[in-house]
Amino acid sequence: MKIALNYGKTGLPLNLPDDWEITVIRKKTMPVLPDPPLAVRRALAAPVAARPLGVEAHGCRSACIVICDITRPVPNGLLLPPLTATLIQAGIPPDRITILVATGLHRPNEGAELRELVGDDSVLQTVRVVNHDARCDADHVALGTTTQGIPVKIDRRFMEADLRVVTGLVEPHFMAGYSGGRKVIAPGIAHRDTITRLHGARLLEHPRAANCVLAGNPVHEAQLEIASMIGGVRAVNVVIDEQRKLSFVNFGELIQSHVAAVTYMRGYAEIPIARRFQTVVTCSAGYPLDRTYYQTIKGMVGALDILVSGGHLFIASECSEGLGSLEFVAAQKRLVAGSPSQFLSALLAKPAATIDEWETEMQVKAMKVGRIHLYAPGLSPADLALTGVEPVTSLEEAIRRQVEACGDRRVAVIPEGPYVIPMHGT
Repeated sequence: MKIALNYGKTGLPLNLPDDWEITVIRKKTMPVLPDPPLAVRRALAAPVAARPLGVEAHGCRSACIVICDITRPVPNGLLLPPLTATLIQAGIPPDRITILVATGLHRPNEGAELRELVGDDSVLQTVRVVNHDARCDADHVALGTTTQGIPVKIDRRFMEADLRVVTGLVEPHFMAGYSGGRKVIAPGIAHRDTITRLHGARLLEHPRAANCVLAGNPVHEAQLEIASMIGGVRAVNVVIDEQRKLSFVNFGELIQSHVAAVTYMRGYAEIPIARRFQTVVTCSAGYPLDRTYYQTIKGMVGALDILVSGGHLFIASECSEGLGSLEFVAAQKRLVAGSPSQFLSALLAKPAATIDEWETEMQVKAMKVGRIHLYAPGLSPADLALTGVEPVTSLEEAIRRQVEACGDRRVAVIPEGPYVIPMHGT
């Protein structure tokens, strides 16, 4: 059987023996909007629990639009032109409109990468586009503390704008349940103190802090509380299919519009599977998510529910930019210097996380279930040694060896990686 995994910009062909029992796990076929620009304009004019964008903008002197960073394939080229045009038509001067890139603690997006991210040169030339910097104290406004003890500090440019709009892609998320909406604010444009407490092990080790779970998820609940402390935020939410085509878009009040988008996405992203597998093959969703090993870990976690204890998980990721941040590399060094249990014990002893160690914590979750095999030719031998998993030079050959060794020819393949969450027994 020939299967194409999402990998880089071109995909990765995978050829497995025809006499194996291959279960390919992907979304149900999603409807695609026939006229995406028209769909966006209609969404802005027919909001969820809010007034049309033009009405919301009337009388405002400034606006801030938050967009996800380069790690998310949000169709900004579709969203930003009508968003900014509507604000200008409503009387907000172009020089008082700011597009804020929600980097969280990721690196800034600049130059050609920023142009790719915004997706429309006229927008770049008309309004101001800036990156959030979570490490700059002066850039943030303190709003207080959540009931979970998280200090809330949010980007000043967002807080001081008369009209505040976030945009985001709604997809499964291995900590917050689903991305988009409130998550674009925290961690997206939050201060490092907020982010590191939000990503502390005391929250992330909660059994409800998982893919596709919102009810009882302490990360989601903290994000909702932070959003309510700000108040009055509007959101544009999108859902895309496996080919990155627009399937759903809405606009409206932050929380209610996000709930509507999640409800739509659940029917496609959550896939019930009757059994678990000794061998599971997945990926990191391709470009732009698989540019680093840091993001690759999402693919590992997304497949865990159908992996038998002690089974073998194979993951393909281009990792064209290497491991990730220096802080993440430091966390990986601590992981491989000891054991997964030692690493986790150290995290649980702290009230807040060290930057980017939460991704290593998520890898530990995968390592507790089974053996992880990584196909990542973009990583050097030194980088591969820091992953803490088993590198493979030929994905097909490694899978064949494993199947022969275990004698079980039933294999699950998830071509879209963490954008699809298989759920055993549901």
